[in-house]
Amino acid sequence: MMQRLLFLLAFACLACTAALGQDSTAYVQPRQAKPDRIPIKDRLWFGGGIGLSFGTVTAIQLDPIVGLHLDKAQKLSTGLGVSYNYFRDNRFAPAYEMSAYGYRAFTRYRLLEPVFLHAEFLHLNMEPYYYFMQDKGRIWVPHLLVGGGYAQSAGGKAVFYLQVLFEVLQDPNSFYAGQGPILSGGVGVGF
Repeated sequence: MMQRLLFLLAFACLACTAALGQDSTAYVQPRQAKPDRIPIKDRLWFGGGIGLSFGTVTAIQLDPIVGLHLDKAQKLSTGLGVSYNYFRDNRFAPAYEMSAYGYRAFTRYRLLEPVFLHAEFLHLNMEPYYYFMQDKGRIWVPHLLVGGGYAQSAGGKAVFYLQVLFEVLQDPNSFYAGQGPILSGGVGVGF
C-alpha cells in the first residue's frame, strides 16, 4: 500500500510539474525593429541648369534634373533629366539653326562634401550637326559624359555646382565631338 501511495505521489508531482510547464498563451516572436529608412521625399533632390546667350550667336539650353540619394550618407545618387538646346548662328548666310531635345540618366558620387564624380548617358534628338548635309532629317545621337565637379552650399538645401565633363563616345554628329572638356554649372536643391 505504501508503494502505491509513493507511486501516486510521484505521479501527481510529475503531472503537476508537466502541467505548470505548459503555457496556454501562444508564443509571439518579438518584433524586430525595421531598419531606419529615410522617406523617399527626403531622398529626392532637384536641380539642373539654364543657359542663355543672345547676339550674333543665340543659344538657349534647359536641363532640369531630379535625383535620388541611394544611401543614408547621401554620397551616392542617381537620377533622370530632360534636355533642350536651341542654337542659331547668324555668321552664315543663310543662318545656321538647329534644336535638340532628349533625356539623360546619371549617377553622382560624393568623394568629399563639396567634390563629386559624375557620369551620365545623354541621348539627344537633333538635326545632323554638319552644315553641308542635304538631308535635314532628325537623328538620335548618344553621348557618354564623365567627369567631376564641385558643389558649394548656397544656404539651406540649395547648392551651386560647377562640373567638368568629357564626351567619351565622340559620335561625329554630336556637337561635343572633337571638343575638349565641357564646362557647366547649375543649381541643385537637396544635393
